[in-house]
Amino acid sequence: MNNELTAGLAGARPIDLPAGERRRKDLLTGALSGITYAGAILAMTVLVFIIGFVLVKGIPNLSLDLFETVYTSDNCSVLPAIVNTVFMTALALGLSVPLGVLAAVFLTEYASSSSKIVGVIRITTETLSGIPSIVYGLFGSLFFRIYLHLGYSMLSGALTLSIMILPLIMRTAEEALKSVPMSYREASFGLGAGKLRTIVKVVLPPAMPGILSGVILATGRIVGETAALIYTSGTVAKMAGLSESGITLAVHMYVLSSEGLHIDKAYATAVVLLAIVLVINWVSELAARKLAGKS
Repeated sequence: MNNELTAGLAGARPIDLPAGERRRKDLLTGALSGITYAGAILAMTVLVFIIGFVLVKGIPNLSLDLFETVYTSDNCSVLPAIVNTVFMTALALGLSVPLGVLAAVFLTEYASSSSKIVGVIRITTETLSGIPSIVYGLFGSLFFRIYLHLGYSMLSGALTLSIMILPLIMRTAEEALKSVPMSYREASFGLGAGKLRTIVKVVLPPAMPGILSGVILATGRIVGETAALIYTSGTVAKMAGLSESGITLAVHMYVLSSEGLHIDKAYATAVVLLAIVLVINWVSELAARKLAGKS
């Protein structure tokens, strides 16, 4: 009986639609395909235009004076801002990534999906994701800078940024953990491994490329942030320590453009910032591919 049913299905012909209905479906499919291609072309055009505009305006203004170790009003050196940007990024990620990944592990592996705590955490995470960065800056200024007496410092800025990127890391890490097949966990439990060992040895390695994608997005937001840092880390153009005020590349570019005296240096700073972002994305992509190959 099964063989006869299989043979009948194999020999069945597709249902012929009326000519008018088939023509309408073809037109709808063509229209949707055209809209999709047009949207992709428009997005690529805007991206190429922005990058080309920055490069054309900024590359002629690049010079060795722009990379001197000490900032002056004449050279408008970006080297202190580059060092501060790297330091700020490492500090903010060091504070937020472990907390975000651990929170995602708790929500995915330990907490029940019907728990009220999980619902509250998800609502809070979604709310934090939609808050403008200027609000984070005001909160960091009032809480970290004034209430905790940290002042304008790299630590105040890093704590503010870590709160700002925490929802992004949590959501991406949670989705990466959910993408790991349940059979991996069941096989590990069947071999006698415990819950924690299963998570560390079996679940996390395949999920690392997805977690790293969230870290890449968070890094891009840190590097390009201005509003939250103006009120917390300040605008002092020097290589700053943990408790000192320091300027990042994005804030440096904002200050130069807002003053209106060094627009050419602002374009050059934009080229440097763009190059740093591209390098970070390239290195992260290579790391994600290696992790995906190992997993």
